[in-house]
Amino acid sequence: MPTPRTAGATATGCCPPIVTAALSEGDAEIMAAMFKALSDPVRLRLLSRVASHPDGEACVCDIADVGVSQPTVSHHLKKLREAGLLTSERRGTWVYYRPAPGVLAALGEFLADTEKAGQEEIAPAGQVF
Repeated sequence: MPTPRTAGATATGCCPPIVTAALSEGDAEIMAAMFKALSDPVRLRLLSRVASHPDGEACVCDIADVGVSQPTVSHHLKKLREAGLLTSERRGTWVYYRPAPGVLAALGEFLADTEKAGQEEIAPAGQVF
């Protein structure tokens, strides 16, 4: 059974779009670990701050102001790394984070409704059909 740590290494080739094929047990484990990590609002904000940083990577000192203590930020960043969503590199006293290669595109492709792509307008956030 794949572990979340495996997710970063396999995310780009992990899973077909959800509307085109059923997930295998292993692929479901990988994707569930990623979505579980993203289900926390603080983790989602941290991932967003890293992914949107102008340099393509962010020092923990640049993204830590998310309304929780520094140890809690470190805990959340660890969970994002373990899920395969972020990579990190220590440089001196700071740790720099970047999205794992291909993982954001893989998540987007996994959720893409390929059968209806371009055929209907995307609903604004919060609107339910």
